[in-house]
Amino acid sequence: MTAPRPAEPPGSPGPPGPPGEELTRLAELHGVATSYSPSPGRTVTASPTAVVAALAALDVDASTPEAVRAALTARERELGERLLPPTVVHWGDPAAEGDTGLPGRHGLPPGTRLRVDTEQGETRTSLDRLPPGVHRLTATAPDGRTGQAHLIAAPPRLPTPPGRSYGLLVQLYSLLSHRSWGMGDLGDLAELSGWAGRALGAGFVQVNPLHAAVPGPPADPSPYRPSSRRFPDPVHLRVEDVPEFAYAEDRERLRPLLERAGRLRAAVLDEGALIDRDAVWELKRQALELVRRVPLGPGRRAAHADFLAEQGRALEDHATWYALAEVHGSDWSRWPEGLRDPRSAETARARTELTDRVGFHSWLAWLTDDQLTAAQRTAREAGMPVGIVHDLAVGVHPGGADAWAQQDHFAAGMSVGAPPDAFNARGQDWGLPPWRPDRLAASGYAPFRRLLRALFRYAGALRIDHVMGLFRLWWIPRGRPPTEGTYVRYDAEAMLATLVLEASRAGSVVIGEDLGTVEPGVRETLDRRGVLGTSVLWFERDWDGDGRPLPPERWRADCLATATTHDLPSTAARLTGEHVALRHRLGLLTRPLEAERAEAAEDVREWLALLTDLGLLEGTGDGSRASPSPASEEAGIRAVHRFLLRTPARMVGLWLPDTVGDRRPQNLPGTWDQYPNWRLPVADAEGRPVTLEDLAASPRLHALTDVLRAGAGKDAGKETGTGKGTGKGG
Repeated sequence: MTAPRPAEPPGSPGPPGPPGEELTRLAELHGVATSYSPSPGRTVTASPTAVVAALAALDVDASTPEAVRAALTARERELGERLLPPTVVHWGDPAAEGDTGLPGRHGLPPGTRLRVDTEQGETRTSLDRLPPGVHRLTATAPDGRTGQAHLIAAPPRLPTPPGRSYGLLVQLYSLLSHRSWGMGDLGDLAELSGWAGRALGAGFVQVNPLHAAVPGPPADPSPYRPSSRRFPDPVHLRVEDVPEFAYAEDRERLRPLLERAGRLRAAVLDEGALIDRDAVWELKRQALELVRRVPLGPGRRAAHADFLAEQGRALEDHATWYALAEVHGSDWSRWPEGLRDPRSAETARARTELTDRVGFHSWLAWLTDDQLTAAQRTAREAGMPVGIVHDLAVGVHPGGADAWAQQDHFAAGMSVGAPPDAFNARGQDWGLPPWRPDRLAASGYAPFRRLLRALFRYAGALRIDHVMGLFRLWWIPRGRPPTEGTYVRYDAEAMLATLVLEASRAGSVVIGEDLGTVEPGVRETLDRRGVLGTSVLWFERDWDGDGRPLPPERWRADCLATATTHDLPSTAARLTGEHVALRHRLGLLTRPLEAERAEAAEDVREWLALLTDLGLLEGTGDGSRASPSPASEEAGIRAVHRFLLRTPARMVGLWLPDTVGDRRPQNLPGTWDQYPNWRLPVADAEGRPVTLEDLAASPRLHALTDVLRAGAGKDAGKETGTGKGTGKGG
């Protein structure tokens, strides 16, 4: 994740002293931390202001010592009297760690009777051989007390990726073809997947989040701050692939839209213009308004009706928000008061008045879902064992559709971010409201379940951004700097059980983005449940030893191994030092230029030396050069990926811009308007845009994918060792 806005400047009032004993105890009982450890052996006291604010967001008054005392007494009484928590977990494997049986695990008295009403309509009196699902559990104690809970029964582990494969990583908007309208679309995704599977032997294509954006102009270009995570964004539609497009009668109005789309595409590909999402969507919206006038045939009409029925109120709320946003703007907190409540009489009246617009946005969601499903089908038919890997952002925009429709589940007045660390001394505020863990538990994690189920409709695998958020999130009170936040803990067992249940139902793989600071035990817990990790070459060093690059045999097997990500320099930029030069030009360096260059050069030198020692780097001398020539830079990129194939990683990812030597990052963390984040097309080493058609004909791309294709099927664990070692992310 990247901070969407800068932290407050230094000089803000510092936090008061540490929380008192009673406040600490109260916070602990609600999962709010009063201290945290940013590194081994170091403990930082959380701001009491943040602790009090986090408790307030959970409807707990801790504003005075008297209020703290009363709240603590009430919480201890509540916990002492209840038989069951709101949600309990039962793993399908009775021997699984952490599942010791409900009576022992939840302190139920001996002799407590259990009744399980399953989601399949059965009634059970024990937990033996429960079918997977979210059931209703009733416990009756010998003294007559009863308690009820949601019971999440999940398989013990997620599905394992079928075999070993390599795949392409790409930001979809950046991949233009000669058919797209100024940014990459779902037709391009299907074309890329079909070609990569058949011609390149790729096993998957990973894309950025395709969640619905907050409408502009100007729209926030970041795909990690969406309006909704549950529904996709129709800006990705290939308009010509909508079946009704061929029958649209108003060709005179469509023709100029197609011509303008061609000019948008040419501006990016031929004139060096940035991708203009707002302009693309305006053209597509006008075209889709015309296409919608075409009546649906009987089969399409039935499919549309099925989609509306299946998505139910969630889709109605989503479409209503977009219809209201057209009238009142895209921040629901500024709407007329009655419309801020999705269940109010005023909202019901407005929904009726805007029936046509609500129908339009529901129709768009159906079309986009249909093209996403088609892209995954194309990938699988091309022989990809996984297919499309979709990306789940860590949160949503506070003014967007999800925050409006699910506001009871979000913590008011709080924002998610990250505490200060070695890479950002000021911390980060991502501007995303967090889910309330208490409301999630009370609902049986219904919002999370529905979100996952929607994404798994068309995902062969799902990457979860900042997967550590399943365990805890850094909550920042509104108006305070990120340094004055605190961690709030979630029931990771229940979050993981929900994830495993829904992924298993879909037969999908899950990849966790576990880079950066990760608290002890998290990676081990994720691994136990089958969640793959993310290992990036430049971060994989022997942090517990000499700090040198980690040999391939010591990498973990259960991961997606890559050379870079969308938030990092491309491999060509890393090898040539261009990433340092870029940050220098933008005034982002915190140390003298020569010091930054020397450190980056030494990092590259160490890796090149290891690649040379392993016999992976051809034609570049002794591996000592820190700034390779263009020819050796290309050879270096191939060597890096040969190295990744030497690791036991189950999945190896190839950043698509690396195939043509692109030196520009798609996103430069720490920048806001200084750099065109999320608006650059894939380009070659000189910055010339490269189309999908160009990629298919690129000798450089084929030379690199030949390396990956030849090595992806090998059993690297047998070649290089057990693969049980783990490198630490940066």
